[in-house]
Amino acid sequence: MNTIAKRNRSFPAYDPWRDFMNLESFFPEFSTKRSALPAVNISEDDKSYQVDVVAPGFKKEDFKVNVEEDTLTISAETKQETTEGGDNKQYSRREYSYSSFTRSFRLPDNTQDGAITASYTDGVLKLTIPKSEQQVKAKKEITVG
Repeated sequence: MNTIAKRNRSFPAYDPWRDFMNLESFFPEFSTKRSALPAVNISEDDKSYQVDVVAPGFKKEDFKVNVEEDTLTISAETKQETTEGGDNKQYSRREYSYSSFTRSFRLPDNTQDGAITASYTDGVLKLTIPKSEQQVKAKKEITVG
């Protein structure tokens, strides 16, 4: 009898309301476990810093990259609208999608702010920030190529 009691305690009690009210099970896109910001990898070598932003689903025109007062700001925004309906249909479906983010990074003192380059390929925005012996400040918008 004692063995049966232990076995039953190892399984969580069935609670239909807990599972019903759990939005994540029905709508995974509402998951609070997901981060709203894209992942960023920052590396360096002798000549430059490399910033890789993993941001799939965007186009290069959606990005805005600025540098001002030693702060690098990367932002992106995309909006999509899909409408379906036919000639003789009594219904239509419209779906809207909106995604945006902004990330800012303080640049080290040994960077050439005006020589930053950016490219976007296969869902990854790559920024190259050249190093310099002395700090070279700039205020500029960087074009994503």
